[in-house]
Amino acid sequence: MSQQKKTTPSGHVQRSSLAPKTPVKNSKTILVDARYKLGKRIGKGNFGEVRIGKDIRNNEDVAIKTESINAKIPQLMFEYNIYRQLGATDKMHKMKGIPKVYCYKLAGTQYNALVLELLGPSLEDLFSVCERKFSLKTILMIAIHTLHRIETVHEKGIVYRDIKPENFVVGRNQLKKDNTIYIIDFGLAKEYIDQRTKKHILYREKKNLTGTARYMSINTHLGKEQSRRDDLESLGHMYMYLARGSLPWQGLKVQNAKERFQKIGEMKKTIPIDSLCEGYPEMAEYMQYVRHLEFYEEPNYKFLQHIFSNALHKYGFEDDQMFDWIGK
Repeated sequence: MSQQKKTTPSGHVQRSSLAPKTPVKNSKTILVDARYKLGKRIGKGNFGEVRIGKDIRNNEDVAIKTESINAKIPQLMFEYNIYRQLGATDKMHKMKGIPKVYCYKLAGTQYNALVLELLGPSLEDLFSVCERKFSLKTILMIAIHTLHRIETVHEKGIVYRDIKPENFVVGRNQLKKDNTIYIIDFGLAKEYIDQRTKKHILYREKKNLTGTARYMSINTHLGKEQSRRDDLESLGHMYMYLARGSLPWQGLKVQNAKERFQKIGEMKKTIPIDSLCEGYPEMAEYMQYVRHLEFYEEPNYKFLQHIFSNALHKYGFEDDQMFDWIGK
């Protein structure tokens, strides 16, 4: 599915603006699928709004993403189809770390709506809650659990293409699910396996940049088509961000977004892995592996997970899912 993209001042690449020009009005009176009542806005994404909702049949809270029905490139239908491919729309959906999707319907007469499981705060939010300092144990457990999520996505023939702490969230504290990490927001995802031919997409160059500059892979900066290797490299950059508190290429003084992308890409290429991952030998081993993957190559996810699980045991920890934010 072809998508038009643009670059924001922050360096995030997104499709042309799909957010409704005006907010949903009289949200208390609008129902989705004659069942889900729209509530107050709790967020605004690249392509629309996110609202809290209520299932009037059982009084359960849900999340509802909305967009104008006049959007030139309807984003929510695209995202709904990705969730369908992941099995998140099945009534018996029990895939860990993928939010349940209840329906994709009209909200009133002006908006498309995607109704999803309501989840908790993101890793970025939790990083702030923990005063921007995660313990080594928490970082290693985050690595193990997010690798599992990406492996699940890849197994369904999809590359995610927008790894960042904001797109990993935990379950709700009230439901005692804040020790489960979920991956959300598949707006920039893409099939790397053609559903018709069952073959891997072809290698291409001179591609538009897609993703978030801070975390994207070196090959993405170079305009190369993204595949599984790029999601894994982006994860490595995210892990080092959470370990260090920042990355060397943050806060650059540049004239525009294009120059920013270029400078970040150059820094990623020139900074040695041992320097980037100083003090974290398991991260260096991870980055050495993922940066040498070929475009079509299937990553050894178990090997990568073992790097972090072995490190846990080496330092005397267990993967007990007692993250730093539990109880906070």
